[in-house]
Amino acid sequence: MKTELKTYSVSEICEGFEYNVLEGRGLYGLSGTLTIQPEYQRNYIYEEKNRDTGVVESLLKGYPLGLLYFNKVAEDKFEVLDGQQRITSFGRYVKGQFGIIDANNMPQYFSGLSLDKQKMILESTLLVYVCEGTESEIKEWFKTINIAGVPLNEQEILNAVYSGPFVTKGKEEFSNSQNVNKDKWSAFIKGTVNRQDFWACALDWVSKGKVAEYMAQHRTDSHIKEVKTYFNAVINWASNTFSEIEDEMQGLDWGRLYEEYHSKPYSPNKIAKQVKDLYADPYVKNRKGVFEFVLSGCKESERKLLDIRVFDEPVKRSTYEKQTAKAKSAGRSNCSYCAMGHEGASSKIWAITDMDADHVTAWSKGGATSAANCELLCKTHNRAKGNK
Repeated sequence: MKTELKTYSVSEICEGFEYNVLEGRGLYGLSGTLTIQPEYQRNYIYEEKNRDTGVVESLLKGYPLGLLYFNKVAEDKFEVLDGQQRITSFGRYVKGQFGIIDANNMPQYFSGLSLDKQKMILESTLLVYVCEGTESEIKEWFKTINIAGVPLNEQEILNAVYSGPFVTKGKEEFSNSQNVNKDKWSAFIKGTVNRQDFWACALDWVSKGKVAEYMAQHRTDSHIKEVKTYFNAVINWASNTFSEIEDEMQGLDWGRLYEEYHSKPYSPNKIAKQVKDLYADPYVKNRKGVFEFVLSGCKESERKLLDIRVFDEPVKRSTYEKQTAKAKSAGRSNCSYCAMGHEGASSKIWAITDMDADHVTAWSKGGATSAANCELLCKTHNRAKGNK
């Protein structure tokens, strides 16, 4: 791969600058010869972090913005390899799309700056490495680059590796900040549009976790019908099954839950009541597990999903001592199930380490995790008891 160090001014880069608000991306600059955001690039992310103003303030102070990297794709045709965020920031400012806050807490737009400050920005020198190489060389290098201190995430790297019409369509649908569906998606998916989180989730669900393989297979597809259909099926099933949205729903593995449970019939009203009751239960420590627990039919075997508060050691030891003393005086085992048997274990006194604390009345049947509802059973009988 060949590289050549060149210099451009901010004014040159901003010549013909365009920014698409709907897609959240800078498009072109350098009199139309520079593609600011190739398909393998991330969406513009500075605006939401207020870092775009930092770029402008650096220019006003005469600070360098660091090296930029352009990929030469044809004669007088370039793509931004590294620097898209910085270019989009100062491009948006020069074109009057945001203002920086001055010492009087007032926004100052480019057109309102003094002429000397405007000139200082426009004549700022940018150092650019222009690179030439094969597609695989360019993309391999791109994977190792940190863009303005914000490392690429896994999906952004995959977008780079498998760039093409499929990625283009996917980003149009799932990485569009103006998509009216994103608020509905956010109830179930943790992340943001700009960092490709919805797109990553959609691919993960439809591919059953084999995202790279799926993207490789569909790289040249001109549509994303299968991805959209499956994604919407999962979201619609989840929102129809759970009529009330809870914060803990966000980020659950809804793709897996859909595969495992969507073929079973559910009553949304019954589900809502079960969720409400479990939320109100002081012994439920893991609310995120509530949803799969009710989908499972509230099976005792799935109680681990709720991380039910267990008997603490003082309660367990106190119960053991009382139970054992009573058993010894009666000449029977300190495990009530062993005591009912006719084998040698009917009078066996178990050590506390060989016993489990259990609910006399099962938690699933309303039993409290309290000393009054605690008994110790030998491990064998406790595990065989279930929720009886």
